[in-house]
Amino acid sequence: MPENQNLLYRALPSMSVLLNCITNAGYHADEPWAAPCLSSLADVPRTLLRESVENFLDNCRIAIREGEITDSSLLSLPALLPDLVEYAIRRTSPSLRRVLNATGIIIHTNLGRSRLAEEAVTAVAEAARYPSNLEFDLQKGTRGSRHSHVASLICRMTGAQAALAVNNNAAAVLLVLDTLCRDREVIVSRGELVEIGGNFRIPDVIKKSGCLLREVGTTNRTHLSDFRLALSEHTGAILKVHTSNYRIIGFTQEAGRAELAALANSASLPFIEDLGSGVLVDLAAQGFPHLGAEPAVAKVIADGADIVTFSGDKVLGGPQAGIIAGKLKYIEQIAKNPLLRALRMDKLNLAALEATLRLYLEPTLARTRIPTLRMMTTTADELLPRARKLARLLKKTLPAQKDGWLVAVRSGISQVGGGAFPEMNLPTWLTTMAHPSPHFNPAHLQKMLLQTKPPLLARVEDNALRLDLRTLDDREIPLAAAVLAQTAAPMFKPPCAGASKY
Repeated sequence: MPENQNLLYRALPSMSVLLNCITNAGYHADEPWAAPCLSSLADVPRTLLRESVENFLDNCRIAIREGEITDSSLLSLPALLPDLVEYAIRRTSPSLRRVLNATGIIIHTNLGRSRLAEEAVTAVAEAARYPSNLEFDLQKGTRGSRHSHVASLICRMTGAQAALAVNNNAAAVLLVLDTLCRDREVIVSRGELVEIGGNFRIPDVIKKSGCLLREVGTTNRTHLSDFRLALSEHTGAILKVHTSNYRIIGFTQEAGRAELAALANSASLPFIEDLGSGVLVDLAAQGFPHLGAEPAVAKVIADGADIVTFSGDKVLGGPQAGIIAGKLKYIEQIAKNPLLRALRMDKLNLAALEATLRLYLEPTLARTRIPTLRMMTTTADELLPRARKLARLLKKTLPAQKDGWLVAVRSGISQVGGGAFPEMNLPTWLTTMAHPSPHFNPAHLQKMLLQTKPPLLARVEDNALRLDLRTLDDREIPLAAAVLAQTAAPMFKPPCAGASKY
């Protein structure tokens, strides 16, 4: 080992010294970086901090061995501590954490789908903090059912005779088919054998539920006669599946819902419809005709569906849930299935779902208080001032005459997402960031923003970073501006010595 490397190894502070520095703020607590950084580590378990310090020191030793560090001054406490604290914060951050959604996709499956209303957030906190009557009947003083907390609200909103809620819509479909159709055929149009995110395929769910798939029709055209000819003593149900995230257009034909319901009824079979997204209010009737493409649950039940399944965390705007609504005689059978216990909702999601459904009792209140509905119905004119506000904040931090940043406001398009309204584009306004430097790479900036606190997700188009204000609310704009400025400001400045070695 070269003698100078040996001296560098010896210059490294010990693990105990570094650990004490970041846990007790014993050194350099008056430095500008120390207060916010050390406070970020105040509640981190000491075991995780020790592991972070050990890994940090291992990285330092690798940098010495590979000749990346040749000056012992880079290994002093003042030099190492800022990098160590940054490293420890990054390494010990929770895996599941908040992000800023500036993509313009309202129901972003990868970002947790729908944001909860404040009323639902409060209900979750209450249910988490205190004991509750989850399965206790306060009127009778005896054991109750967790399903009772939302069933009457679902029935009131949909016109169904009875209802259940399980942990997601895939579970709802599985439970319904397992109960009503096990070992029997389920007739489905070939054009509705969809696959959605996460490799969720209708044929696979039918198979796993113990049923036999009976395809009828063709990809683009299925007639009522195709269903009628498929009926036999082996038939368990007729199933209609909302195609959610795609549309077949042109030379097409599908059997109508009312016709299928009448056919199933004539054969004493259940007619089941899987809606995927759950629309509970007629948005077209409230002045948003462009949002009338998705069928409302109440309309589907009124048209004759015996059982309808849909999600709680898509267009409905609530927590992850699968809702089963329909005729009492079928819901009673489903409620007795032993699978229901394995698929039931926990108290936190039930609290959130109940609070969300209560908002629907007043449709105007639901549209303004439920974030998903509010973002869907916000007009481009309402978004323009917010885009300008973000642009102003960025221009103050990144003045064009100093760093060359080009900040502008442009029109654009948002999407609903979550498999809903696949053909619909929502006009929006974007705040854009670009730079005339040939070295500017917006995709690199986009990637850097994934490491900020909190991470920020945005789009890259036309060699610029674009932030859609439809999915950023007013309270998030200053935070987004701060994150962008923090990340973008040093992009064209030379890195500090040793900054990338840990």
